[in-house]
This record gives sequence, C-alpha cells and structure tokens, in this order.
Amino acid sequence: MKVWMASARHYDIESFVRALQAGSDHVFVYSRERLTPETAVLAEGCDAVCSFVNDDLCDATLEQLAQFGVRVIALRCAGADSVDLEAARRLGLRVVNVPSYAPESVAEFALALLLCLGRRLHRSYNRVRENNFDLSGLVGLQLHGKTAGVVGTGRIGAATALLLRAFGMKVMASDPAQQDPRLSDVGIQYVGLEELLANSQVVSLHCPLLPATHHLINAERLAMMPRGALLVNTSRGGLLDTKAVIAALKAGQLGGLALDVYEQEGGLFFADHSDEVIGDDTFERLLTFPNVLVSAHQAFLTDAALEAIATTTLSNLDQVAAGLPCGNDLLR
Repeated sequence: MKVWMASARHYDIESFVRALQAGSDHVFVYSRERLTPETAVLAEGCDAVCSFVNDDLCDATLEQLAQFGVRVIALRCAGADSVDLEAARRLGLRVVNVPSYAPESVAEFALALLLCLGRRLHRSYNRVRENNFDLSGLVGLQLHGKTAGVVGTGRIGAATALLLRAFGMKVMASDPAQQDPRLSDVGIQYVGLEELLANSQVVSLHCPLLPATHHLINAERLAMMPRGALLVNTSRGGLLDTKAVIAALKAGQLGGLALDVYEQEGGLFFADHSDEVIGDDTFERLLTFPNVLVSAHQAFLTDAALEAIATTTLSNLDQVAAGLPCGNDLLR
C-alpha cells in the first residue's frame, strides 16, 4: 500500500523507518501537515492515510479522501474521537487503530505530573535557575497515606492505579464498563464516580472521550471534591469543562491542575508557536496559574510506545492489504 502519513514528526518517521526495515512492502509518504478538509488533497494517489490524535477526520475530510482513492484510515493512536465513524462506514472506508501502546509510559507520565505538581518542582526548578534558593511557598503534598481516585481503569488507568498504590496511597477506582481484578487483589476499591470525587485528594483521569464523558468534570463535580484536591488529565481534553476548572482554581476549590491534553489542542499542540500570539484566551488563562502544569500531549512519547505504534500500524495495514479480518478494525 502507498500510505500518506499526516502530522509526521521526526520521531514518527524514525520509528516507522525502523519498523519498515524489518520487512514490509508498504511505501510511506511523510508530511508534517495536519489532516483537515483543506489538506486531504495531499493524500491523492495513496491507498491509505496514517493519522494521529489531532488530525481532523470529519465528514468533509473523509469525503475528499474517498474521492482521491483512499480506502483505509490507519490511526496511530487508540482514541477515535477525531474520526466520524458513521461517515467512514457510509463511504466504505476501513478504520483501524492501535488500541494499546506501552500503557505504562502514559501511567508513568501521569505520576510524573502529579509528583511535579504536588511537590511544586516546576516552581523550584525556575527559582534555582535564577539563583533563588528560598523555599517559601514550596510546601508539598505527601502522597503516602492520601487517597487517590482513578477514573477509568483500562490498560492505562489500571497501570496508574497500581503505581499510586505502590506509593502507599489508598486508591479508589471508578469505571462503569470494566473492573480489573488485579486492582481488587491489591486492595483498590471500585466505587461510583461521585463517591470517588468526594474522597480523593488526587484524581487522575483515564477514560475515553465519548458523548457520555464529554465535560465529565464540570462545575458540579468539581464542587464535590475536597477543597485543595489535585487533578491530573492525561487522557482527552474534552473530559474537562475548562472554564469550570478555571473558576475552581480561582476560588481555591481546586488546589492544582496537571494537563497533558487540552480540549482545543488541535492546531495548537505538536507545533512551535513561540513567535506567535496564542488566540485561545482560555488556554492562556490556564498558563497564568502557578499551580497549573501543562505539557503538550507528551505522555505517550517513549521509545517503547513509538515502537509499538509503528509495528501495530504496519500489522494492521498488512492484514487489510491481504484482505484479512483485522482485530483492530473499528467498523467490524
């Protein structure tokens, strides 16, 4: 297959080149361009497109891809919230994804964000670089003995819960779709979302973005949390009502926020805007808080994850090209 890869960065290209060298007949065309209705023309003449989390595979994009002869959408990520799956089905497009790639990588990053936020490392790092060694304002939160709530216990959420438990935290979990027996085996209790929020000094989000989870954390649920609680989101930006979160930060109800995702990150993340004025006032307001940490969708970015993404994507394409059923087909 000839495959056009959208939103390709050097680390994507390097990992796919290595995987292709292991034995594959697919030919990749790499582009830094984000896939949108305006850039879909770049895939003309290709059999498949390989897209990432912030590519826009709306109805209009898919219509154009189908007209240009594309018949496969190979997501190099797990989430499919960027894809209009009903439009893809109507157009006869195959959509495959990478359901899991090094979940421990994301779990470790969630914990890193929590530690940095809770111990105010981002502030002390900047102080020391300016020869300011004063410890005022740097009193941190000890995790051991505190209660953490993990919302969503798929592969990443379960890995995060186990790491938090290893830190000596009491861990509560909430997931209406599944319960991981490994968590119960180490004393992690499944409870309803409201009970989890009401009793957790730390909350970490690990659920997919679905209509039912859009703005899952809103003003009402933020008010349920203990005053001063910390919130970590490495899943999908749309899980948070960002304006409600800002209000909770201003009021002191929320003690700190660590984000690796943002609801309007498309066109913002994965690019250098250092010489530009960011037009998103909500995002800019977040950055003014001293108790807010933001990273740019970095949690997945490890050697293990990149290797898994490349090998699974190529395996998906191999199966589709051979006319075989694919276990990662989202429209099967």
